[in-house]
Amino acid sequence: SKRQADYYGKRLQKTSDLQSNACVAPAEPTPPFIRQALKKVHPEVTARYYGCGLVVPECLEGCRILDLGSGSGRDCYMLSQLVGEKGHVTGIDMTEGQLAVAMAYVDHHMREFAYKTPNVSFVQGYIEALSEAGLEKNSFDIIISNCVVNLSPDKKKVLSEAYSVLKDGGELYFSDVYSNERLTEEIKNHKVLWGECLGGALWWKDLLQFAEEVGFSPPRLVTANVITVDNQELQDALGNFKFVSATYRLFKVPKGNTKPCQVIYNGTITGMEENFKFDCRYTFKVNEVVEVDAEVSSILTNSRFAADFTFQPPGGPCGPIGVKPKVNNTAENIYA
Repeated sequence: SKRQADYYGKRLQKTSDLQSNACVAPAEPTPPFIRQALKKVHPEVTARYYGCGLVVPECLEGCRILDLGSGSGRDCYMLSQLVGEKGHVTGIDMTEGQLAVAMAYVDHHMREFAYKTPNVSFVQGYIEALSEAGLEKNSFDIIISNCVVNLSPDKKKVLSEAYSVLKDGGELYFSDVYSNERLTEEIKNHKVLWGECLGGALWWKDLLQFAEEVGFSPPRLVTANVITVDNQELQDALGNFKFVSATYRLFKVPKGNTKPCQVIYNGTITGMEENFKFDCRYTFKVNEVVEVDAEVSSILTNSRFAADFTFQPPGGPCGPIGVKPKVNNTAENIYA
């Protein structure tokens, strides 16, 4: 962890110091309302932010959000605007220099957003030890993280701590780097590959296993992009390993007691009035009947999305059978 603090606190002064696109690749075009929110973040905070694209789930009004590895606070200040004054955003980071930048601008942003009471706070601590950092169990609706989990030596512990501080129905929505096979010790210990988010990449099948062991619903893949390494020396060190920057969503919902059903999206999520892209398999169009499997049915009925859908039993009174999801970019295809 000292190694992490040094790399992100001292070696990197700005995003352009990075050697690959692993930690900066944006997965999707940024919706206009998020672009607007980012414009209101102080330039100093944005300049000192080293994230991997942008990680913003949907349906945030009034939510309590935790940002793992919040760095200079850019995403916290953007999310502060999206959750509104009644919501709250907590950033946790272990790097003093980054936290100092984030904390210095709380008052500035609260004035900018015209909030009477600050809805952003920052905590120093480790993402493997959230309770120890003073974060309460069952207290967050959403946890986000951006190219940070791969920097942790104990990824399963990160998932179990996240599970513990999430409320029932809560979601871990995070972007990170995954490998097509389990990495060798040599690659894991390579200083530059590690700092570039590659040396700490998790084999994607381990993510599925850890999530299940901790209690999460099976991870839903949202987006994935192949990572390119522009440095020949690093390419040689990597050999045949392939890396993908992927966003997954994991939910803390009951297991096994839900049946497949038909759902109709009501068009009520901010910025997603016509279409709601839930993951790479399901995109819900407003007022269209879609048949979902038991897993997605459980997620939608037990999470913050419940109010945005109308639910019917399969073959229910909605006339023709609903649209079936497309099966194309499953995880197996992406990591092949």
